[in-house]
Amino acid sequence: MKIADKILKKVRRYDAGHVFSPKDFVDYGTQSAVYKALSRLTSEGRLRRVGRGMYDRPETSALVEGPVPASVEAVLAAVRRRTNAVIVPDNAAAANALGLTTALPVRPTFVASKDIANIRLGSRTIRFKTASRALSPWLERPAQPIVQSLIWLREEGFPLEGAAATIRRRASPKAMRDLDKHMRLLPAWMLPVAREIVGKTAA
Repeated sequence: MKIADKILKKVRRYDAGHVFSPKDFVDYGTQSAVYKALSRLTSEGRLRRVGRGMYDRPETSALVEGPVPASVEAVLAAVRRRTNAVIVPDNAAAANALGLTTALPVRPTFVASKDIANIRLGSRTIRFKTASRALSPWLERPAQPIVQSLIWLREEGFPLEGAAATIRRRASPKAMRDLDKHMRLLPAWMLPVAREIVGKTAA
């Protein structure tokens, strides 16, 4: 079976709109051969290139009278598979979720555990920022949004005083316990407000 046929067979096992990268087909041939097969399938209209190194079998809709744009979520799933990176919403989104700001990025913006190039998705750009040293130990931990929010406040020049009460009201009990248990992972500047969040006085 030709590489292009193998790719199509795998693609058809997923719903339309599922995004793939060449890494999803590494077992089918050399990198060059896979890229050539993807290029051919794209030129034939059987696959769609939704971004650099990103392909899908587009979903069609009568509502938009044509192919449905690829979703950010589907692209992120493909990027995670391709890079093995942890990817989470950016610090502003975390601060928004905890009630510290009403602002949100105009463009889809995410924090990743490693360097990832921005991805152009039609008229939109998915932006990636590399996690800071202060945030890295907290990625995928329950207290991650709390740490992200405090980093955002500091980077934006807002005072940390007063944030503790808001975070304490909005953060989950699991996040609070995680913050309390692993406070040693925090940078020194974050410790006073973190202790306030979990209801402890400075040592």
